[in-house]
Amino acid sequence: MRIKANTRGASDMSKIDKQILQLLRESGPLTLAEIADRLDKKPKAVFRSLRRLFEKGEVISDPRTRCYSLAEKE
Repeated sequence: MRIKANTRGASDMSKIDKQILQLLRESGPLTLAEIADRLDKKPKAVFRSLRRLFEKGEVISDPRTRCYSLAEKE
């Protein structure tokens, strides 16, 4: 029986995380629905990923427009 080691570190991102960051780099601010539609993913999966990225400081959200964008790096 093979046991797969957990090689995922705290700083590693999932495939969908990377896809979202790339999309925001190319397209600018987008809503959750727009991101889900463009990536052909379920909104729930996109929301979970956005929440992780938000907690890591990778993305920010504008509560007025409900759009997500890349966070400014210092």
